[in-house]
Amino acid sequence: METKRINLALQGGGAHGAFTWGVLHRLLEEEWIEIAAISGTSAGALNGAALKAGLVRGGAKHGRRAAQEDLEWLWSQVSEVVDMRVERWVSALFPEPQILNRWIEMFSPATLMDQWARMISPYDLGPLYRNPLEHVVARFEFEHVCSKKGPEFFVSATNVRSGKIRVFSDGEISTEVLLASACLPNLFQAVEIFDKQTGRVEAFWDGGFTGNPALFPLYETRFPRDIVIVNINPLERDGVPRTPGEIEDRINEISFNSSLLRELRAISFVHRLLEANRVPEGEMKDVLIHMVADDAVMLDLGAATKVAPGIGMLKRLKAAGEAAADRFLTAHADDLGQRSSVDLAALFN
Repeated sequence: METKRINLALQGGGAHGAFTWGVLHRLLEEEWIEIAAISGTSAGALNGAALKAGLVRGGAKHGRRAAQEDLEWLWSQVSEVVDMRVERWVSALFPEPQILNRWIEMFSPATLMDQWARMISPYDLGPLYRNPLEHVVARFEFEHVCSKKGPEFFVSATNVRSGKIRVFSDGEISTEVLLASACLPNLFQAVEIFDKQTGRVEAFWDGGFTGNPALFPLYETRFPRDIVIVNINPLERDGVPRTPGEIEDRINEISFNSSLLRELRAISFVHRLLEANRVPEGEMKDVLIHMVADDAVMLDLGAATKVAPGIGMLKRLKAAGEAAADRFLTAHADDLGQRSSVDLAALFN
């Protein structure tokens, strides 16, 4: 098949980002796919950093395999961030995700962490505070993550002072930037970074509040038209949430999908303008939107599992991501470069 260039937009969602690991692993097997740019938030930013570092380090000949290895390394490290002995024990006894999710909600350290976070600020820990992801993120090969070679890379974080999105690119990306993009404020202290755009030290929180992920950096004319979104937060959930866990899950899903839906609505509006010949040719880019997701898998998992990175759950999510990417390629490989595979008009009806 002829080479097709795409942009990747990688959502955040804690440990559920292992689904994206699987999607990327599968896409890297297709040599006809060339990744031109990556926009990532939170776990999506970590996936993006591992992806780019491997592609650059391995070069044209070995980049795809190196990227797969870097992604596997990343998630093996994430699985060790929290020692989830209870989650692993329950996983062996109850492989069904619904049962596992209820046990995690009731008994796991993730639930204890959530209850603790409602009463105690991360700032209350004083000198005892450590960001548990720091020892993982600091080991990225930033000479490759920030390289001008390979796909361009964008990372989103939220400026605490202004409430605005801040998109960092290539040479700006550091350990602090990646930690900022994944900084949930009820769990982690804000990450402070000197921001050359404002000329002052700014505090940053998780980018998911303002761009999950940000699509607008991918609108530049130097990038291809196709944006493949790897979505790990379900857009729709039937029924009314009733338990505290279900209510919290849906609040999180709505909050962290809101910025993405706003951007998709804007793209849909531009499509209508272009179809009606209401803008001069070439003035607006005709972006093609694709989505790789498995809402059925994600609906079986609750928000508690986002901070429960047991290796068993991560591998199940990886397998689900590989399967979802395989279905996408089978159904929509021919759409790339030609048309959107997401019906935006139907999405907003």
